[in-house]
Amino acid sequence: MQHSWRFLIIHVTVLLALLLTVTPLPTMVKLFRPDWPLLVLCYWVLALPHRISIGTAFAYGFLVDVLVGTVLGINAFGYSLIAFIIAANHLKIRNFSVLQQSLLIGLLLAFYHLLVFWGSHFLNGVYFRAAYLWPVLTGMIVWPYIFWFLRRTRRHFKVQ
Repeated sequence: MQHSWRFLIIHVTVLLALLLTVTPLPTMVKLFRPDWPLLVLCYWVLALPHRISIGTAFAYGFLVDVLVGTVLGINAFGYSLIAFIIAANHLKIRNFSVLQQSLLIGLLLAFYHLLVFWGSHFLNGVYFRAAYLWPVLTGMIVWPYIFWFLRRTRRHFKVQ
């Protein structure tokens, strides 16, 4: 497999995560939907910070803004900030166990959700609800599976 095709695997996985984001779900289930694109981007920034970093996270965050219908730039800013934090500390985070990484991802997801809430509250007057943080819990739960699946994919296709 050529080098450019291997690099495409990264973007295919993020696009699949974007599809999971816009897949219609019942209202009760939708409250618990993890932030699939952000979780996948977190993995790729952690695994390959020289390939996927702040600019890519900003572009995919902007795409999430367009797909979901939020104020343009809110998710893009949040995605790029989380990508910066992970890229700046990727060597430390790699040494954590998957469960420790899951806790850290939970903190980053909570920070992201609070950032998006503050921006939405400032621009649209949205009010906080506790259910707003359910994706943080589900993101922490699915992180080990995303990590193991994407690591296996990266090794299978020799993405570097």
